[in-house]
Amino acid sequence: MAHILICDDDMAVHSSLGIYLEADNFLYTSVYDGRESLRKSLENDFDLIILDIMMPHLSGIEVCKEIRKVSKVPIIMLTAKGEEIDILLGLELGADDYIVKPFNPREVVARVKTVLRRLEDVSIKKKSAVIKFQELEVNASIYKLTLENSSINATPKEIEILFMLLSNPGVVLSRDELLNEIWGADYTYVDRRTIDTHINRIRSHLPREYAERIQSVYGVGYKFEGSL
Repeated sequence: MAHILICDDDMAVHSSLGIYLEADNFLYTSVYDGRESLRKSLENDFDLIILDIMMPHLSGIEVCKEIRKVSKVPIIMLTAKGEEIDILLGLELGADDYIVKPFNPREVVARVKTVLRRLEDVSIKKKSAVIKFQELEVNASIYKLTLENSSINATPKEIEILFMLLSNPGVVLSRDELLNEIWGADYTYVDRRTIDTHINRIRSHLPREYAERIQSVYGVGYKFEGSL
């Protein structure tokens, strides 16, 4: 049984989600502020975290940032309508998905299933997925990015996008292709600008001679220029 951590200061969120999670045979633990959310997430081995952006003591953004320093656990952000900047920041920091309040609990549980299923599919597909360009190595099986044998701190989504670009050198990949491959076919609701945000973050991790090889193709998408 997958164990879900629900982080939200609204008790109604916990009660409504809890009913539907239990009906689908999920275990869940509830916490009500950011500080406790961070403590619980670091002390326990959860399968997925549902994380509200606005919480007392620490925001969901701060919690997500700290979790991503040490863990790749899937994170679904909850956000109030109109908090677009927070949504993009959450995705930059490595959140796997976001849901805008108010929401239907059935939708949340469906998203939880989709994220967990996608990660299971990725783990099967990428058991030995390692690709290298010059001194840059992307290991998608353990979500590790290294340059000249030094580790680079990148989120799982950034590593998956870079792996896909390196796997198709010289081929222009559209934003929709990247979204469908990285987020899955069920993730067509993710804003296409999310790809641009992640590409900018990937470039910022790399030296100029590598970053410049990730080229924008106006109106279409991105490609990696170079021969492996």
